[in-house]
Amino acid sequence: MTNKIDPYKYMKGFGNHFSSEALQDALPKGAILHYFTNYFLYYNFQTILHFPLGQNTPQKCPYGLYAEQLSGTAFTVDRKNNQRSWLYRIRPSVCHQPFTKLDSKSHHIANKFGIGDIHHIPNQIRWSPFNKLLLEDNKKTSNDIDFVHGLHTLAGAGDPTIKNGLAIHIYTANANMDNTAFYNSDGDFLIVPQHGRLDIITEFGCLMVASNEIVVIPRGIRYSINFPDGPSRGYVLEVFGNHFELPDLGPIGANGLANPRDFLTPVASFEEKECDYTIINKYAGQLFVSKQDHSPFDVVAWHGNYVPYKYDLGKFNTVNSVSFDHIDPSIFTVLTSKSAFPGTAIADFVIFPPRWAVQEHTFRPPYFHRNCMSEFMGLISGAYEAKSEGFLPGGASLHSHMTPHGPDSATFEKASNDDLKPVRVADGTMSFMFESSLMLGITEWGMSNQVDIQHDYWKAWKELRNNFDANKSTKGQ
Repeated sequence: MTNKIDPYKYMKGFGNHFSSEALQDALPKGAILHYFTNYFLYYNFQTILHFPLGQNTPQKCPYGLYAEQLSGTAFTVDRKNNQRSWLYRIRPSVCHQPFTKLDSKSHHIANKFGIGDIHHIPNQIRWSPFNKLLLEDNKKTSNDIDFVHGLHTLAGAGDPTIKNGLAIHIYTANANMDNTAFYNSDGDFLIVPQHGRLDIITEFGCLMVASNEIVVIPRGIRYSINFPDGPSRGYVLEVFGNHFELPDLGPIGANGLANPRDFLTPVASFEEKECDYTIINKYAGQLFVSKQDHSPFDVVAWHGNYVPYKYDLGKFNTVNSVSFDHIDPSIFTVLTSKSAFPGTAIADFVIFPPRWAVQEHTFRPPYFHRNCMSEFMGLISGAYEAKSEGFLPGGASLHSHMTPHGPDSATFEKASNDDLKPVRVADGTMSFMFESSLMLGITEWGMSNQVDIQHDYWKAWKELRNNFDANKSTKGQ
């Protein structure tokens, strides 16, 4: 399931300070002028010695470039959490016409998640694959839609203007963003393509992202998405507050889960392109548009730790019980966006990859539970082990705060009577979860007739029968 069709080069590591040049010596080096006098020869002379300084803003940048800093955190954030990058570009990004607001009818992005704005429902909710017609036979529809206009907000909580909360979007698109770039002032996008590769050009370089990979593009970074395989579909997790980071490993130790070396950041590349270019900005949940006369992807060199990156989910190092019981899904966390409360996340990105199940005396699928977190599930490929029917690739489900859920009737009966020998689980499957401590509400679009809500989802548990027998004991089994 690994992406083998990728023409681009990358640098490896998570949270690193990277340096990249598309032209040699495009990053500033600086100089020290050191003067000394040789008194032994009875005459004075001056020597200029050059030392590399790694200066950020010299009086004149190499190649006549402009220096521009992109800050992902406040200047005064402690060093271990501070994120920023320096870009050396042909023209600074300030060179554009004023932004004007796009008509809200031209897009499907929601910006209000308060009570009364969206639907807060305690029921179990499941959607069939979104916009199946777009992907039928990999053909384009009569209405070509790019990534930005193909975004539909499905659920969310919080407020981007106070940098607290999240939104979940679905995208279905089939048109390249020709001479168009997008950036998000509200939050970071974690994109999960389910069908079709994404060919992404950013200010930092290019990424090719396939199904079974993810890409994170932090707020403020400009990018454009093309679709080399035709129509594409996927999921987006947007966080308004803290950036994504690797979860703490605690007793697991120094290794495991998503290893830092497997995250890939693009190398610098640039285009010197003079043309009419459209810049779309998501700001406070609304879209604004501006025009400029050149490409925004004119960064010749850059250095810093505020960068876009991608990750192959097939490289996740799974941890699980090798004795008994089903361990909590937190052991499958790839990335987390922490809240102000220790141990509690605004959002976790969790996956359920192929693995071995070996537990003894154990009901191995996910058990029945009620959770103080909201769980949004999506399926990239295959069949999820806790649902035998109805949960399909490209679809989704939502179990919000304290809403009971668990395996369906058929899965429960099978798992309760299985021979508990070591078995492979989820081969050919990749499912994931966006988990949040916030109570997620569903947008008007998510409840409309434009999506296929499975109104009979509750029947997945209807056949769970009463097995109670006061005269029967399982003691000693």
